[in-house]
Parts: sequence; structure tokens; C-alpha cells
Amino acid sequence: MKDTGVQMKHEHRYLRYKRIIEKYLQEFIVDKLPHSLYTPAKYVLSSGGKRLRPIITLLACEATGGKTDDAIHASAGIEILHNFTLVHDDIMDCAKTRRGRLTVHQKWDENVAILAGDALLGLAYKALLRTKSQHIQNICRIFTEGIITVCEGQALDKEFETRQRVHINDYLFMVEKKTGKLVSIAAEIGALIGNGTTNEVIALGKFGMNLGRAFQIQDDLLDIMGNEQKFGKSIGNDLMQGKKTFILLEALRHAMGKQKQLLTKAFKKGAIKKSDINAFRKIFEDTGAIEITKKKIENDIMEAKNQLSILKASPARETLLWLADKLLNRTY
Repeated sequence: MKDTGVQMKHEHRYLRYKRIIEKYLQEFIVDKLPHSLYTPAKYVLSSGGKRLRPIITLLACEATGGKTDDAIHASAGIEILHNFTLVHDDIMDCAKTRRGRLTVHQKWDENVAILAGDALLGLAYKALLRTKSQHIQNICRIFTEGIITVCEGQALDKEFETRQRVHINDYLFMVEKKTGKLVSIAAEIGALIGNGTTNEVIALGKFGMNLGRAFQIQDDLLDIMGNEQKFGKSIGNDLMQGKKTFILLEALRHAMGKQKQLLTKAFKKGAIKKSDINAFRKIFEDTGAIEITKKKIENDIMEAKNQLSILKASPARETLLWLADKLLNRTY
């Protein structure tokens, strides 16, 4: 049985770093005019969330011998970058809510959302460039390559919506770009600021990639099995948008007859209605796709944790391991 006291220490460290990041984001945007730009930008940054990526940056820095204060600007930059991607993704996915609140394009309009997202990208660089590190050029290179890779992943995700055939490996490749890369660069940049060795930087990058992939596959699972109020997004939205998710592709591999016909229907955007979601949930259960998806998440989390064995023992490394387990058991 795990030591409850040790678990609480990790929880407290996580929440302490989360509060530091929240405070930074609240105080970061000082410009007020034009309101049509900065009000929605502030709205996005005040919407909460797990702050997973910036916390990983702080912990990676600490785990490689650095001070978390040195990584605060970079960690905030990565979180702002993440929020930029969410604003634009929500427009493309026609999402109505995010983190339990109206998306920017729903609260204002699409033009406001696009511009606010653009501003957030610039603000992400503004925060990142406040970092004082001998590796700043390499940090900026990794950050920039990360943006391009995330855009490639989103482009593939949108392409898949109109493709009738998507292999599970195609999906995993897309997820590594769209979700895994951002978590990966968060860990890599933290390690660089902490002056980690080349092997430590590489290992933390792989840690982030596996963790990010697991996070996305779990999002796929929660989209069909989650609690809408806790999840903060509409359940079944992936199916209604024609998303080729891990759980859908696995169900298709094991489905027969009418099950397969119904699953194939989900390949067309807008073909599935909210009233169809329960039928899909039943097929996912009957085909074993839910258990296969859970196993994949567990394996990716385990591989992520294995990458941390190269690091010296430290409270930060232990919190990274704890964080991986926390994500494994998340319900939103």
C-alpha cells in the first residue's frame, strides 16, 4: 500500500507549482487595449486546467539539478502556447465548451477567437524569451519546432476526418505530433534550463512523448465514458465530429456485422447524433475496445516512467513518477 503521507507531499508540490503558474498567468497580460484582443486572451488564461505541461517543465528543471525559479518563464510560455492551440482547435472542432466554460468563439465570435489565439502565440514567445539560460537558442529552437509539429498533428487530425481508412499506426503518429510533442518539449526545455546532460534531456523528452500520447488516448476514452460535468466538454463530441480515435479504431478491428456498419458510420462528420452515443458505448464494451484502450494507456505510462530511471533520485523525480500515475487514474 502506498504511503499516504508521501502521496500528499507530491500533491502539495503539484498544487504549489500550479498556484505559482496561475499567479504568473494572471499577472502576465498587462495591456488593456484593444479590449477585443486582450479580454478574450485573459479569459483563456484564467480558465484553469491541470497546468500539466508547465508543471512538468518546472519538475524537469529541478530533477536535473536546476532551480524552478529559473524555469518559470519558459513554463508559462509553454502553457500559453498550449492555450493558443486549444483556442484554434475549438474553432476547427466546433466545440461549444472548454473546461466547463464557453469556448472563445462561442462567447465572442470566430474572428475574435482567431486573433486572440494569434496573440497568445506571440505572448508565449514573450514569456519564453525572459528565460535566462546559456541554452536559450536551443530552447527557442525546440519551442519553435514544437509549434510546427503540433500544427502538423492537427492537420493530420483534420485530414483523418474525411479519410475512410485510417490505420491505428496512423493515429498514433498523429497523436505523437499533436499531443505528445508539446508535453515532450515541456520536459526537454525544463531539463535544458536545469543544465541536464544530453541523455537526461533525451530521456525526459521521451517521458513527455509517452505521457502525452497516453493523455490523448485517455481523452479519447473519456470522450465516450467520462462524466460530462467533470470532463468540461460534451461527451461524444469526437464521434459527432468524425474523429478517428484510438478506441473507435480498435472497436472497428474487432467488430462484426451490424456493429461494424454502425462504427463505419462514425467515419463521416456529422453522421452521429447525441442520441447514438449510448449505442457506441455498448459496442466499445462488447468488442473489448475499452479494455484494449486502458491497457494501451497503462503501457505508455509505464514506458514514460521507465525513462526517468536515468535521473538521480530526488523529490522532483519522485513527483514526476507520481504525476504519471495521477494521469493514469484521471477521470477528467
